[in-house]
Amino acid sequence: MKAVWMGMAAAAVLLVSGQASADQALAQKSGCMACHGVDKKIVGPGYKEVAAKYKADKGAEAKLTEKVIKGGVGAWGQVPMPAKGGNAAVSDADAKTLVKWILTQK
Repeated sequence: MKAVWMGMAAAAVLLVSGQASADQALAQKSGCMACHGVDKKIVGPGYKEVAAKYKADKGAEAKLTEKVIKGGVGAWGQVPMPAKGGNAAVSDADAKTLVKWILTQK
């Protein structure tokens, strides 16, 4: 029984880490990583910094998804982020997936 439990736990870890790398790949494919690093500012803030800022904000996912979709300026300085990061091919569903991934960065 213990071996089965350990196997299930290992599978869950692989599934989660696989999803995390898939979402980072989505960020790269969508062009997000041109302006945002995971752990460092490029043009916009690093994703770890974003996750830390919104850690206690219950409405962060919706707020940030809207910001990705519509663009914005002012939350991190005066450099604007264009709608969908300047990539019109980013779907609303992909924007939501990206924001969920960003908010998991530590």
